[in-house]
Amino acid sequence: MHPILIKIGPLTIHTYGVMIASGFLLGIALAVKQAKKQLIEPDKIVDLGFYMLLAAIIGSRLFFVFVNAGHYLNHPLDIFKIWEGGLVFYGGVIFAIPTAIWFIRKKGLDLWNTADIFAPSLAIAHAIGRLGCFTAGCCYGKHAEGHPLAVTFSDPECLAPTGIPLHPAQLYESAGEFMNFLVLITLRKHQSFKGQLFWTYLLTYSVIRFTVEFFRGDEARGFLVGNISISQGISILMFVGAIIGLMVFRKRST
Repeated sequence: MHPILIKIGPLTIHTYGVMIASGFLLGIALAVKQAKKQLIEPDKIVDLGFYMLLAAIIGSRLFFVFVNAGHYLNHPLDIFKIWEGGLVFYGGVIFAIPTAIWFIRKKGLDLWNTADIFAPSLAIAHAIGRLGCFTAGCCYGKHAEGHPLAVTFSDPECLAPTGIPLHPAQLYESAGEFMNFLVLITLRKHQSFKGQLFWTYLLTYSVIRFTVEFFRGDEARGFLVGNISISQGISILMFVGAIIGLMVFRKRST
């Protein structure tokens, strides 16, 4: 909708980047607040957050480049144009999780307790990040002529097709992640075992992403079979893994 927030001469500040940064900072602030309650050094949480962010950006970009290898083989310099969109969340997860495990073990933190601290932060950061996607026009939805929630992009700088009513798939996912965040902070008050928030986050997000994918219209994200996207395939694996994780960790706590 408004991909460029400020443009002064050669200086261009993209709304997408501002939203991503805002989501990250809010997520870190919430994680630090929770860590202080548990007498965990805030600096360790902040450092972990930055390591995870860097790994997530690299992973999400590489995943997108892999799915769209044909384009990037012919235009290799486009790999670095992150401001044009092209970050796949699951790619970020694949890179961020092992990075987080390495850092947590290095700093002597409790793995599952730390994962629980970050779970709500991931949800709220992602929710705000998807608002950034909406402003940039990436991750846009399918054609939605006559649909009451349809939006039409008009800014020529947008990555979405202009002049066509589309499902606001970015807003669907953002709303889902905001609800995920509320579920997690509520669950935290009644948490009964370590890892519960983390596995619940994965479980809930896998359902959200699987559902939203049916409304996505950007074909570049890649497909497995028919209309089942790569992200939906990963969502299924994540859903099963989260169910198993919840069952195993609940049993361990009894």
